[in-house]
Amino acid sequence: MIKKEQIHFASVDELLGAPQIEEGLEKIAVELIHPFKNHPFKVIDDDKMEDLVESIKDNGVLNPVILRLADHGTFEMISGHRRLHAAKKAGLEKIPAIVKNYDDDEAILVMVDSNVQREEVLPSERAWSLKMKMDVMEKRQGKRNDLTSCTQCTKSSAEIAGENYGLKKRQVLNYIRLTELIPELLSLVDLKKISIVLGVDISYFDKELQQWILEYFNEHGALKPIQIQAVKDASGELTQDRVIELMDAAITKKASRKVSISEKTLDRYFPEDYDAKKREQIIISLLEQWSANL
Repeated sequence: MIKKEQIHFASVDELLGAPQIEEGLEKIAVELIHPFKNHPFKVIDDDKMEDLVESIKDNGVLNPVILRLADHGTFEMISGHRRLHAAKKAGLEKIPAIVKNYDDDEAILVMVDSNVQREEVLPSERAWSLKMKMDVMEKRQGKRNDLTSCTQCTKSSAEIAGENYGLKKRQVLNYIRLTELIPELLSLVDLKKISIVLGVDISYFDKELQQWILEYFNEHGALKPIQIQAVKDASGELTQDRVIELMDAAITKKASRKVSISEKTLDRYFPEDYDAKKREQIIISLLEQWSANL
């Protein structure tokens, strides 16, 4: 009997090219763990966090966090920032962890991809995490590290960066554009007070102009695409007063009062032998009756 050869499936670490070392589950003091540098994913004390805290009190941390060694006997968190925060709130002194031997680029890729699995990811989190991942990919390809310009994002790298998110190239590039927003405007995108599409449009303005738009929003409580388009179409020097004037004018223009009714719609209400003239007479007659009763 011929023994079948076992097929080896490459692990994530092997695919990343990380050194293969013996790593096992350890208990690490929470006080020795610090967050990943420039970690884009927010840890929020909401209802879900409280549920996680209660679960940890009852059952402990079921899924170990992933760490890497840092300076002076400390550890840097790669995956598990929410679990660590909840463990601290639950009063745990140690947390189960797997200590990996990642370099900076490998750590970024693992940190980003592990957080993709969360149920809810804010636009700002997705934007910055995609940018971090693209930075690594572009650096590995020996290209410029300027990722805020679409011309710097190759098709393959943009598509690969968005695979775990289920995003296409254009969506990836749009999210990365959001990192060019000032923080206050990006927060408004997270709060769904500004759409992602509108945020992308605003991101092409310089920071001073973005600040003026933010102040306009704070005063009026809303922004409309037609207002941003008016600013984009403006010629000449833009001052804050000019921007306010353009945005005010964009929403005070009278809307068109032209009414068009398709022939197919009118056929539902008129006999086939009624020509256009007769139909018009009846419509006007009915409108006169309606107007008289106002």
